[in-house]
Amino acid sequence: MTDYAEVDFFADLPIQIEPTSYFDYLRDKGPVAWLPHRKVVAVTGLDEALEVYRDPETFSSCNAVTGPIPGLQCPLEGDDISAAIADHRHELPMSQYLVTQDPPRHRELRSLLMRLFTPKRMGENEDFMWRLSDTLIDEFIDRGKCDFKAAYAAPFALHVIADLLGVPEEEHAKFREHFAPPPGTANEQMAHDPLAFIEDIFTEFVEDRRRHPRKDVLTSVANAKLPDGSTPEVADVVRTATFLFAAGQETTATFMTSAMRYLADDSALQGRLRSDPAQIPAFLEEMLRLEAPVKTLFRLVRRTTELGGVKLPAGTTVMVALAGANRDPRRFECPYHVDPNRDNASEHLAFGRGIHSCPGGPLARIEARVSLERLLARLGDIRLDEAVHGPAGERRFDYLPTYILRGLMNLNLEFERS
Repeated sequence: MTDYAEVDFFADLPIQIEPTSYFDYLRDKGPVAWLPHRKVVAVTGLDEALEVYRDPETFSSCNAVTGPIPGLQCPLEGDDISAAIADHRHELPMSQYLVTQDPPRHRELRSLLMRLFTPKRMGENEDFMWRLSDTLIDEFIDRGKCDFKAAYAAPFALHVIADLLGVPEEEHAKFREHFAPPPGTANEQMAHDPLAFIEDIFTEFVEDRRRHPRKDVLTSVANAKLPDGSTPEVADVVRTATFLFAAGQETTATFMTSAMRYLADDSALQGRLRSDPAQIPAFLEEMLRLEAPVKTLFRLVRRTTELGGVKLPAGTTVMVALAGANRDPRRFECPYHVDPNRDNASEHLAFGRGIHSCPGGPLARIEARVSLERLLARLGDIRLDEAVHGPAGERRFDYLPTYILRGLMNLNLEFERS
């Protein structure tokens, strides 16, 4: 029996992988509860999490990605540490990317990203998704089995982001080869720095389109202006594209894989969605609530404040436990029950809220909807491969070994042709 009172969440891998009971324990202490280590407070209440998201002046995103590890390596004294954040934020992981920025810098970089999420561009991207889905299914349908994440979810998410960014289709294979090398092969560059490859590629694209504009999406991205009308540095455009490319893959792939896991284990639900695809969006919202691909997100308290009746000194790391807040019984009735018809499932925080709400949230929803429609139309009797995952009642699944993301490492399926 684990003594949760002494657990160091950031060092206990089994609890990181399956944190539900631990987050329940924390919630029983209150929607905002101190952890025993690392000057961290956990937020498991949905309303309290919303307060954090909606107050970027008090809760800085400088540590959004990794929280207290390593944290700011400087003295954090007094009731306002704004100066320390300004002087040392560049030392934190992912400090150059949108996710860790605060206003006004965040507003500048987000404006570049939002140029991609216009109705016209999203419509073009969805047209590509329908074609892509059938292309990927064609690659494995005759085998009657596959590792769904490797064969479909991961390459689908990769190609969709590449298309959204305007990467020419003849270049897509290069990206897929880099990010999904054949089993048993090594990819040293990816292992060392997976974003370096993307930054090099997009630097070439942006510099080329600035020198030689074309009538394509990459030219629009390369020549986007900041809100004040100025031209951003090439590095800013590249990092924005790189962040979208990296962030939009693993999260979307794991989201789709989690949804397929539930369907493969529930033939009745599978049948209902197959016969009535209009029910798919509601099912996906419930999956986002229960299996959000990001299970923890972080903020740093800039100014001493109070949250949920708990005093938070400046310098406190706030861990928004999404996997806990999305099961807050004050908001969701029978929160652990899978209810594809839950009226308020969309109140989940899988894509955050406020200025840092995920700009790719609508895109992920479209990707999952298109994918499930085509998969259910073309594959019949989708079921878990029991040789890998065990029989009903004794299922075995391997999850990503991290306190940040929630996702299956693999999902082995068997199926028939429809």
